[in-house]
Amino acid sequence: MTISSDRSPAVDKQTSRTYEVRTYGCQMNVHDSERLSGLLEDAGYVRAPEGSDGEADVVVFNTCAVRENADNKLYGNLGHLAPKKASRPGMQIAVGGCLAQKDRDTIVKRAPWVDVVFGTHNIGKLPVLLERARVQEEAQVEIAESLEEFPSTLPTRRESAYAAWVSISVGCNNTCTFCIVPALRGKEKDRRPGDILAEIEALVGEGVSEITLLGQNVNAYGSDIGDREAFSKLLRACGRIDGLERVRFTSPHPRDFTDDVIAAMAETPNVMPQLHMPLQSGSDPVLKAMRRSYRQERFLGIIEKVRAAIPHAAISTDIIVGFPGETEEDFEQTLHVVREARFAQAFTFQYSKRPGTPAAEMDGQIPKKVVQERYERLVALQEEISWEENKKQVGRTLELMVAEGEGRKDDTTHRLSGRAPDSRLAHFTKPDQEVRPGDVVTVEITYAAPHHLLAEGAVVDVRRTRAGDAWEKRNAEKAGKPAPAGVLLGLPKIGVPEPLPVATSGCALD
Repeated sequence: MTISSDRSPAVDKQTSRTYEVRTYGCQMNVHDSERLSGLLEDAGYVRAPEGSDGEADVVVFNTCAVRENADNKLYGNLGHLAPKKASRPGMQIAVGGCLAQKDRDTIVKRAPWVDVVFGTHNIGKLPVLLERARVQEEAQVEIAESLEEFPSTLPTRRESAYAAWVSISVGCNNTCTFCIVPALRGKEKDRRPGDILAEIEALVGEGVSEITLLGQNVNAYGSDIGDREAFSKLLRACGRIDGLERVRFTSPHPRDFTDDVIAAMAETPNVMPQLHMPLQSGSDPVLKAMRRSYRQERFLGIIEKVRAAIPHAAISTDIIVGFPGETEEDFEQTLHVVREARFAQAFTFQYSKRPGTPAAEMDGQIPKKVVQERYERLVALQEEISWEENKKQVGRTLELMVAEGEGRKDDTTHRLSGRAPDSRLAHFTKPDQEVRPGDVVTVEITYAAPHHLLAEGAVVDVRRTRAGDAWEKRNAEKAGKPAPAGVLLGLPKIGVPEPLPVATSGCALD
């Protein structure tokens, strides 16, 4: 493996070579892919058109190692590209992310047509490695064992003009038996608060009105810098940033979720009434086997405190069904917590072996048929609860931040879509006046389904925002049109904005 400190652009500025980044896994990977895109564009590459399907000059796979068949999926995709690469001299393929960190030299042995393999700790080296592979005409494998620089110092190509991820930490100090992330992302490393706030202020200056604080264990922030209340202080500091309308974060861990964080959420107006709190299991014996450092009573106590402080909070969770050794009684305890907590949404997973984790070697692996049956029962219960909780929104007047691409049927129904403060998705009747992604509309909810709300009447109010201006300016630049008069935002010359994905955990954020 080669090690280099070369920070110069990998290629001369050019307009002909195109790139495509394919992302798998959690929000951390999504955010890393924004950095990879920014690095490539800074080095002169141009993003390939949508739907190019491997026709770009450089195809980058940002991988995830969470699922048992993650490597099969990667090698299947690499195999699909092999004949295209053989017929197109100069095409390059790069593999990064968690699976690259884990498998290292295995990738080029199984897929010798891959040009570059890089790890989670050295994404900033991608342009240099691509150029080195081109010049030397041999694969470059570079896996750093520890973080070389915090990703947020790298160039970025944000996918949204109005919403942005902001990393506050990387790595995780927990040792959950089902999770391989600490081995691939390393121990927790925190950014300095001043650097985080400076980045947020710069984003707001560009027109961003919503940020999501991001970390493997976001509310453990401060453990690396010696301040147990650093996360709650950070939330309050976000509340003092003029122009920042919405603050979210993902994902916390029940072990580190303290009363000062709840107070900061309740007392800081722009911190949204939304919480993603991974449960994983409601059974104390299973939680112990998972090496989760809380039990059912502690988890439900957190939910109770949050609801007391923030009555309208929407709480979501992650649940794993069929963890090794899980009995029917254990599973019933999970159902009990779901009934008590009344989650607005749950991301449910059937346990799958994650190579390299202790759980993969445990006795008591549950038969697939049993896991499937339990999973279906859990989903049915959560669907019922989600619908009941959404019905409580009918008749309420909500402010929605207009989103782009959230409503798959918006074109045929002549509706637009947006996110409520608690992140519920709502579709609303398109008003006569222009409404742009990033603008805010006020609507009255008239109907609820398990996974969305409807506002079928006329829009009560439309508030044009700087975020909407930012979206309009970026799209005008993309189309080569003059920017709207009066928009004086120093925006990057890159990107087609899309909404941030709904918070899910998957691997890194649980």
